[in-house]
Amino acid sequence: MENVTVNADLILIEGLKVSPRASIPAFVILLLIYIFIMVSNITLVVLIALEKSLHEPMYLLFCNMSVNDVFGATTIIPRLLSQVFTPITERYIHYIDCVVQAFATHFHAGTSHAVLMIMAFDRYVAICNPLRYATIMTVRMVVKLSVAAWAVAFISVAILLGLAIRLTRCRRVIINPFCDNASLFKLSCQNLLINHIYGLASAVLILGASIGSIMLTYLKVAFVCLRGYNKVLNSRALQTCATHLAVYLIMLVASFCPMIMHRRPEWADHGKVASVLFHVIPPALNPIIYGLQCKELKQKMVRLFHNKNTDAEGLQK
Repeated sequence: MENVTVNADLILIEGLKVSPRASIPAFVILLLIYIFIMVSNITLVVLIALEKSLHEPMYLLFCNMSVNDVFGATTIIPRLLSQVFTPITERYIHYIDCVVQAFATHFHAGTSHAVLMIMAFDRYVAICNPLRYATIMTVRMVVKLSVAAWAVAFISVAILLGLAIRLTRCRRVIINPFCDNASLFKLSCQNLLINHIYGLASAVLILGASIGSIMLTYLKVAFVCLRGYNKVLNSRALQTCATHLAVYLIMLVASFCPMIMHRRPEWADHGKVASVLFHVIPPALNPIIYGLQCKELKQKMVRLFHNKNTDAEGLQK
């Protein structure tokens, strides 16, 4: 199979194995999910941008996450849709396009963890130090933290992919449904020790910092809420934190599933599906969870759709 092409710049990517009978349902479901991700997240961003009352740190961080989710879903889903009706032996991708996709997928993952850590810090300051919240979590501070999150993810992924593309290639086949760092360096027959060390170290650092900071933050928040005297405010605070924690756990499970699946050869096909979930499930669930949980966002959305319906009825009359 690895000799299907003599063009060194073309890579054969197996992608998801979909039977001819399941091709149409798979395409329709994936397309509907992608449309929902785009519409819901873009609506959230536009709503926050247009409503001055929502120009607060928490909502700006929601906006940050929605932009990242749109970016992450767009790097994966359109190419998967184009591959559904293409035979596995004809699913080619240019090497440079594969590198770009690998960079985008890792950049999206790293930024997702960083943004959620900033959101946890925001809730920590709001609940544990409310009197200083307005002076600490200013719009300027949110912008600085967001830029730092994107910059750190960009630099770490650039080094990660730089180590992969320096290698010479002796293979032409990628088994995964999309390009990532592991897929790229597995195309080489050279010594991959440096790639493994840096890849493992960066993953441990990102996941360790993410899990550790969020656990400590929310344990502190829970402790402050449980010993507080205002039960109504404490209940709302815990509800907000529970929402953020649910989003984080969903993303964490979606992160670990492909790692586990890919280490069991007999689960190879399930591993392919699991690797896609990180770029599909969190982007689809985040706007639902945040939109339903945040009272202000829910009210703005209801008012927006109510005004549209009123205008439509007025035009009909």
